[in-house]
Amino acid sequence: MDSKNYTDVLIGGRIYTLGGLEEESYLQQVASYLNEKLGVLRRQEGFLKQPEDYQNIMLCLNLADDYFKEREHAGTLAVQKEELEKETYRLKHELVSTQMKLETLRKELEETREELKCCRLSGEAEKKNETDSEKPAQG
Repeated sequence: MDSKNYTDVLIGGRIYTLGGLEEESYLQQVASYLNEKLGVLRRQEGFLKQPEDYQNIMLCLNLADDYFKEREHAGTLAVQKEELEKETYRLKHELVSTQMKLETLRKELEETREELKCCRLSGEAEKKNETDSEKPAQG
């Protein structure tokens, strides 16, 4: 059974104890991301003069914006993955088909070579017979 991990993190200048099934390093990474977002907002002119609830809402809106953009990006990647899988399947099918055609052509080539070999041998035998029959009989 998984046990909860607890770790102290610094968010917005305050220490919080976070707990979860995730590793401590992941919890620290989440806290770091929040600090980064807070830093961006705090550098905006007039942000710190706003009431705390407004600041919190702005942080939430920024996080939600990131989330929806990433979700859209993940959807785009999923579509691209599906298209690539279809293309891979098509290419594999084409490869198998081409390999089958190649094997058929190799067999035909071998058969043609055998036929040529037989024809040559037959032609050589005929020439030999003709040459033999043209020679005067010695007696």
